[in-house]
Amino acid sequence: MSETITRHDAGDTSAFTGAVDVRWAPAEPAPKPRRLWLKIGVPVAAVVAAATVCSLVLIAPGTTAAGVPVGGQTAGAAADTISSRLSAIEVSLGDGGPTVSAADLGASVDASALADAAFAGSPMWNVTAWFAEYGTPEVSLDADRAATALRAALPDAYSDPTPATVSFQKDAYTVTPAVDGTGISTDAVRAALETALVKGESTATVDPTPEPVAATVTTDAAEAASARLNDMIAEAGFYAGDHRAVSIPAATLASWLTVEADDAGVFSYAVDAAAIQTAVDKLPSQVNQDPVSANVLASESGTTLSTLAEGQDGRVLGDTAGVARDFADQLASGDASYELPVEVTPRSTVSTVRLAEVDLGEQRLYLKENGKVVDTWLISSGRDGAVTFTGHYSIGWRTALQDMKGTSRDTGNKYTQPDVPWVMYFNGNQAFHGAYWHNNFGNQMSAGCVNMPPPLAKKLYDWMPDGGDVWIHA
Repeated sequence: MSETITRHDAGDTSAFTGAVDVRWAPAEPAPKPRRLWLKIGVPVAAVVAAATVCSLVLIAPGTTAAGVPVGGQTAGAAADTISSRLSAIEVSLGDGGPTVSAADLGASVDASALADAAFAGSPMWNVTAWFAEYGTPEVSLDADRAATALRAALPDAYSDPTPATVSFQKDAYTVTPAVDGTGISTDAVRAALETALVKGESTATVDPTPEPVAATVTTDAAEAASARLNDMIAEAGFYAGDHRAVSIPAATLASWLTVEADDAGVFSYAVDAAAIQTAVDKLPSQVNQDPVSANVLASESGTTLSTLAEGQDGRVLGDTAGVARDFADQLASGDASYELPVEVTPRSTVSTVRLAEVDLGEQRLYLKENGKVVDTWLISSGRDGAVTFTGHYSIGWRTALQDMKGTSRDTGNKYTQPDVPWVMYFNGNQAFHGAYWHNNFGNQMSAGCVNMPPPLAKKLYDWMPDGGDVWIHA
């Protein structure tokens, strides 16, 4: 590129014109954009991201849980704050009295649940839920630690309760009732801690007036245990089926048992299996027996009228290995009826049929057992006009003494016979009975009954059961 240049020098007014070859220097590169956002935007973004994360894991500002400020904390940190606040509270036993800390009392609260409730209701991102209050604390105390700390602080307020006891006296278990002790109310202490925690107070005051402290082993528990033990005494024994083959005396049962209550006041029984084994060793001679037949009075139709002898089943005791240990376990559960391994041979039954047979022709009574005459004597039956009716009958109503009244069928005359002994009716108004007004037995003398000397009437009365068979024949 060429160009005409006019130059004026100072003091020189001449001009010149000439062609000059001029080359321009290359142009400077265009400046690069300045990326300030990399220096400013990245930290800001990080702050925003962090704030967003915090809003998702922190509790909103101004939030309280059980009266404890927990705003800006995670749920875990809030739980620690609540627990620490509770532990730091001092309890004064009366105005100006000795103090114990909540930590000394073993005080605790479900801080995690309270903190979780605060976070769930007021997370930081929810601006509308800031400055909210959550939770009513339920403080609990460690019973042993609280009692130890309070007793140490105010020993004069305490006396130990006396537990109820159960003991064996003579033939039964008896109860010695519990006696209350005294102490400071742990319920009052617990309530005072709850109030102080909610109000944000560092101290709490409790009335130190002693109150009754019940024994762990109560009278009611002892009476229930005693009643069960006495029930065990009543049923105690070794059984063969439903039959108590060998009874266990109350003192023996009590010697096998040790009755104790645990720390919770619950009674249980420790059982000496070795002592039971001594009783088990004697069982064969007490249990084994031969069968004995029962003996009953029956009618000719086979109906049982009465029992002369009960009889007994035969028994043979089986293997007793392990019986003592098993019975010990059973007694520990409160069951004193032990069923033995026994083979039973059922008793047989012998029936005796008794018959009062009257031969009107002979005017004689025969007493028969299973058809065999066992006794006989003269009687007086009804006169010809007032005969004793023949037939098969059975003994109905009876009485040891009666005034008899009636009308004779043969004469039509009314009669009254006082104090007739040993009366047994068998056919309407006809009966066996004693007769003291005559001694003409062997002849027909009555108005229809069968009478006999009073001593013999009593013998018949005692011998013949109700429902026994009667046979009247000519």
